[in-house]
Amino acid sequence: MFTIPGHHHISMITKNASQNNHFYKQILGLRRVKVTVNQDDPSMYHLFYGDKTGSPGTELTFFEIPMSGHTYRGTNAITRIGLLVPSVESLHYWKERFEKYDVYHDEIGTYANRPALKFEDPDGLRLVLLASSERIGHWETWEKSTVPKEHQIQGMGPIEITVRRLEKLANTLIDMFGYTEVSRNESEAIFQSVEGEAFGEIVAKYMDGPVERPGRGSIHHLAIRVRNDEELEYWSEQVKQRGFHSSGIVDRFYFKSLYFRESNGILFEIATDEPGFTVDSDVESLGEQLDLPPFLEEHREEIEAKLAPIEEQEEK
Repeated sequence: MFTIPGHHHISMITKNASQNNHFYKQILGLRRVKVTVNQDDPSMYHLFYGDKTGSPGTELTFFEIPMSGHTYRGTNAITRIGLLVPSVESLHYWKERFEKYDVYHDEIGTYANRPALKFEDPDGLRLVLLASSERIGHWETWEKSTVPKEHQIQGMGPIEITVRRLEKLANTLIDMFGYTEVSRNESEAIFQSVEGEAFGEIVAKYMDGPVERPGRGSIHHLAIRVRNDEELEYWSEQVKQRGFHSSGIVDRFYFKSLYFRESNGILFEIATDEPGFTVDSDVESLGEQLDLPPFLEEHREEIEAKLAPIEEQEEK
């Protein structure tokens, strides 16, 4: 039986690609590893940020939708993204950095049983930095980051999912994907894909009430990792056997994946590690130009004409 080695990426909605680019590159110090388009709607940017090569488990991705309105927060949604930093000292570094750049943030506290610092991006996306000695094993330092190596974000940690039917989500995570439940109270449960490791953790929260209405700063889906095509085929069959409707396997060029919604309507993607973002770029030039998968390349001129240039703004 195959296991899930952690998160692959997570995808959100942003209203403004230039503002988003500045925040994640210059303020958070991540590398922009791919500028491409939404393959289902090439009129919109799809931006990827991560470590030096955009390793699985480090990728934050954004669809630019300029007409997106406010997010009306509610239940049955992915509601917060955890990012790992090396130490409690790093949290103090980030608190000072957020104050310098007027980033909305809380005081240092705890989240998912770890020292933590909650903050929001310019779209109102909810994130949290967690101090953890654990890190994704293949994470690579980005030497040109605006953040010192000893405080750099080292990938995705706990992902918060808020649902009306917590037990339904638990059944999917445990019975289908083999996650381990590591804690639970009346309104929250924590699951790990690799027991003892933060980088594949899901914090499931119970909340009744209206379903979230997505907009800028909302989270579209969570992608979890599989190593290769063989494992993806296996999980495709598991999804089918449990009665979930799926997209079937889709070739995204940089990885293959499938999509399905669990019983609360949460959209999951299952994505392969390979071939990765260097399939059409060398490591040094990642994210420096618009890359298109081969099936869209013939439409490059038309696609570029519809995309506003991303403005670069240096760190002050």
